[in-house]
Amino acid sequence: MTSTLTRLWALVMALLFFSCSSVQKIESLKPEPDNAAPLVYENEYSFIKIPVLLKLKDVENQTNKLFSGIIYDDSNISDDDIEIKIWKLAPVKISNESGKIKTVLPLKAHIKYRIGTDRLGIALYDVREFNMSGRVTLLSNVGLTNWKMSTTTTLQSLEWNESPTTTVLGKQVPITYVINPAVRLFKSTIEKSIDEAISSSMDFKPMVLDALQQLCDPFLMNEEYQSWLRIVPTELYTTDAKLAKDQISMDMGLKCQMETIIGSKPTSKFSRDKIVLKPVKKMPDNITAHIAAVSTFADASAVITKNFAGQEFGDGSKKVKVNKVSLWHKSGKMVIALDLTGSINGTVYLTGYPQYNSSTKEIYFDRLDYAIDTKSVLARSANWLASGYILNKIQQHCRYSIDSNMADARKSMMGYLRNYSPMPGVFVNGNVGEMSFEKIQLTNKAIIAFLKIEGDVKVTVDGLK
Repeated sequence: MTSTLTRLWALVMALLFFSCSSVQKIESLKPEPDNAAPLVYENEYSFIKIPVLLKLKDVENQTNKLFSGIIYDDSNISDDDIEIKIWKLAPVKISNESGKIKTVLPLKAHIKYRIGTDRLGIALYDVREFNMSGRVTLLSNVGLTNWKMSTTTTLQSLEWNESPTTTVLGKQVPITYVINPAVRLFKSTIEKSIDEAISSSMDFKPMVLDALQQLCDPFLMNEEYQSWLRIVPTELYTTDAKLAKDQISMDMGLKCQMETIIGSKPTSKFSRDKIVLKPVKKMPDNITAHIAAVSTFADASAVITKNFAGQEFGDGSKKVKVNKVSLWHKSGKMVIALDLTGSINGTVYLTGYPQYNSSTKEIYFDRLDYAIDTKSVLARSANWLASGYILNKIQQHCRYSIDSNMADARKSMMGYLRNYSPMPGVFVNGNVGEMSFEKIQLTNKAIIAFLKIEGDVKVTVDGLK
């Protein structure tokens, strides 16, 4: 009997001990998130001015690659008693003459000239053959049409290096006297050939789109926060091409949206077929970029959870740790769920409005307070946790910095602006200023901070392969 009472007493004491030492559990109603919808936000368009400088030497080199062989071939001698074949003899030379492209084309000609008559069905002809060399000088106006540098070329002069003679009706006649009237026959052919060669060799579309495709592939800005910069181009503008000294200049401008996305690498939104080239008279002077820093609730939750690592909140024996943070949107506010262990086990819910601190460059939550039901539960069972002192300490950790994102975005951009060469002979240089905060927009899936940046950029084509 005694042993039975002893065991019973021991059991009662054990139960009392464990009930007194066990942690307190709380349960409060979860503020359910708003119905999730596709991520849609208002992102302003950015405009990037891209001055392009093209060396005349590159125009010359590319033109020579495409302009070769026979330029003109008239093999019919019966219509006008003359047959002419003209070849490019040596590389063309291109220079600037009073704002126009001057092209000097060395050429050689093989001429057959027929002298005689055809009477009573009897052909009495004497065919003379000559080989001559000379040069053609052409002048071209410069423009830009359908992504290509376009020229309107006019033959200015034709000079032969020698003037052989032939006997016509007993007289010595310079052969150039016979040939030069025929220049009108091949004049338009040479002019057209020069225009086509320059247009084909100076097709900017492939090089511009190749460079854009690389630029628009999302790239990692910050590995710790897994932040990515994505550029989505919509339109490309260009001004008229101008010739000055030894180079052709034009301004291109890119209209695009710029997004900073936190999480896994996003897919590229670049589409070669959707880029529209529009001619304009003038471009703005600088880069004006609006970047959307997109923090999904899941990714922002992970960052804030790290802030609470190793932290305890409370006083004396009453302390809790935050093991996990979850965020979601509810009626224009952010709900912050804290999973607690320690003197209290359970989940408490806070609400607040996301704001930006320009001094620390952090996203934080203003007017942070416990949700109504959570506040009621704490008032009944754990009023110490609801105190303003502890809430303030918790609020200090409910934030995350976008300073590194902004710095890394600037650093990443500068990687494309320090003699960056997307292809041989094409070089990109420029500078970007400091980023400034514009606004925060809350969606059903993310917190979006809008940033603005200004700068300048220049593209030089020098040594194009």
